[in-house]
Amino acid sequence: MSLGRYVLTRVLVTVPVLLGVTALTFSFLHVLPGDPIDVIVGFRTVSPATEASIRAEYHLDEPLWKQYLLWLRDAIALEFGRSPISGRSVTATIGRRLPATLALGGAAWLLALAIGVPAGIVAAVERGEPADELTRLGALAGIATPNFWLGLILLLVFSVRLGWFRVIPPDAPLASLAMAKFMILPTITLGTASAALVTRLLRSSMRRELDAPYVRTARAKGLRERTVILKHVLRNSLLPVVTVAGLQLAFLVDGAVVVEQIFSWPGMGRLLVRSILQRDYPVIQAAVLVIGVSIVLANLLVDIVYALLDPRIRY
Repeated sequence: MSLGRYVLTRVLVTVPVLLGVTALTFSFLHVLPGDPIDVIVGFRTVSPATEASIRAEYHLDEPLWKQYLLWLRDAIALEFGRSPISGRSVTATIGRRLPATLALGGAAWLLALAIGVPAGIVAAVERGEPADELTRLGALAGIATPNFWLGLILLLVFSVRLGWFRVIPPDAPLASLAMAKFMILPTITLGTASAALVTRLLRSSMRRELDAPYVRTARAKGLRERTVILKHVLRNSLLPVVTVAGLQLAFLVDGAVVVEQIFSWPGMGRLLVRSILQRDYPVIQAAVLVIGVSIVLANLLVDIVYALLDPRIRY
């Protein structure tokens, strides 16, 4: 099977998964106790005529299946209506918050790979040596350390005690030097556990490959050790790492709720928490849909990278 046909097949398989994500996203909020009308009117008593008018405006008087189809139509057009709490466009609200979350999650993902891949290679090559033991200890510490605790400690030491960083984000554009400097601590907080996970996984995978017969054959042919490690062993060890890296990318982008709360980062995490507390249903639905779609797309990306690294997967 050619790569193009394989990618097309995976995309077609992804379509029903995305529909399932939209159906679950829509359904969950409608099975929760409470009436959205109470939230919209601020829990005030309104006349039956006013209540009927509001229900008709938000299509709450329609059957559930029809509400879903109307919502799905608008979601495909990236139109999620207006928030009954703030009165602002939900699409515009998500659009303002999403870049900050993507920037933080992407920076943490790059940091995790920049630390995890070299550390995993060193730990695998220097098996049983002090470098291996030190790397294993650091990876265990990174996985065991809760990110909320690490974030608070970093804030206490580097922001409160030393004064090197601000406690809250500066009033500056996302692409400014001030925001880049402020993003250092939350990036470290968010990327530490992922870096430790990549390190342990790559070390384990490379240790298996280093004992394979083809490695002994390559060394017997006189290939340089650097070539054997980077061109042969590393490439064959990347499949499990790609899986974790792809899922970690989706998690870092969408699962940074705690870190965003600690550092007051203006991203999707804080928006989702605030919307849940206020029962802002349109914003919750849109935010959860963005999270679900990003995870599905991350899995699709992992499948495509799989096929590039190992052509046998296409068959």
